[in-house]
Amino acid sequence: MKTQASRRHATIAVKIGVSRQVVIPKRIHDQLGLVPGDYLEVALEGDRVILTPKALIEKRLADSLDDIRRGRVRGPFRSVSALVRSLRKASKTKSS
Repeated sequence: MKTQASRRHATIAVKIGVSRQVVIPKRIHDQLGLVPGDYLEVALEGDRVILTPKALIEKRLADSLDDIRRGRVRGPFRSVSALVRSLRKASKTKSS
């Protein structure tokens, strides 16, 4: 990898692999908190390729199912008022 100084930050040159793969440098990977299986949105802006981390619904759903399995859920509630009371009670418990 090659590093090139820019006005805003240092840039790192990476090589495109045979199957069009690009390796994200570890420092950037760690700063963004990326993990295997994460998705990146790829956009073309002029002559630049922009990669933006994306949280897709499938990942959020998997996290939600994990919460359910671990018992980190509340409800069901008979009304919105009951839901709000439960949330406020939980908030007070956490802040104490």
